[in-house]
Amino acid sequence: MPAPQFAGLKKERGENMALLGDETPRWHSRLEEIDCPVDEIRMPKLDGYCPTQDREWCEVVIDGQPRRVRFHNYADLYKIPGLYEGLFYGKLKCCSPSQVARLLEDVMADFGCEASDLCVLDLGAGNGMVGDELAARGVRQMVGIDIVQEAREAADRDRPGLYEDYLVTDLTNIPEHEEELLRAKKFDCLSCVAALGFGDIPAKAFAKAVDLIETPGWLAFNIKESFLSEHDDSGFARLIRELSRREVIQIQAYRRYRHRISVTGQPLHYVAVIARKLRDMPDDVLADVGEA
Repeated sequence: MPAPQFAGLKKERGENMALLGDETPRWHSRLEEIDCPVDEIRMPKLDGYCPTQDREWCEVVIDGQPRRVRFHNYADLYKIPGLYEGLFYGKLKCCSPSQVARLLEDVMADFGCEASDLCVLDLGAGNGMVGDELAARGVRQMVGIDIVQEAREAADRDRPGLYEDYLVTDLTNIPEHEEELLRAKKFDCLSCVAALGFGDIPAKAFAKAVDLIETPGWLAFNIKESFLSEHDDSGFARLIRELSRREVIQIQAYRRYRHRISVTGQPLHYVAVIARKLRDMPDDVLADVGEA
């Protein structure tokens, strides 16, 4: 059974529900199915210090014993059932999987397309949060991909059967046999939520994932708004501009929203993007993308 703290998280919807209307994120019901050992999540007392997003941390109490966990150390987070959901979606009010999945559904409806027809490559799939939201909207064909083995293990543990397959690999240096396997799936949609930047998924890996999508196809992703600014040095802003300029993609929807709050309670804004892939990726674009 979930720990009492997590059993009550569905009451903490607050601002997320204001963003999503009457829609209930899939994680609320999923968390009730997970046997979570966590007694408590304690946010740090920072006394005015504000860590960058990739340096945030908290204390997790299990069997009365506290341990410090850094937010971007995903391998540690995924090892504890329910912790990822309880931390990011309960305590920090993340709403990105629902935001991006709903925006994709809305845009596809404008084109007369159905989610049930999609074959999705879920990049940075983690423990299956995004896949869960897509499945709730009718998507049946999905393959997950992540660079962390613990992510696959968590998805198999908490969301068994969600993905047709789940690869643990590095798209910046993907083995030939794995690329052949992925291309054989003929994906017509790429999803990538809360995974771009901060050293998690570099621009080069995202570009390779776009290259794996059939034409025409769909892209559904989000990214921290600063990574799309003129002063961005991660490579994402330049990549998106170049793909648009070369008419590889055509952006159909662009929505700024509050992704989650920080450990200090400040809003962290991201941008959700839905785009159509119109033609194959030119070799020179893929070759020129930096490692970021």
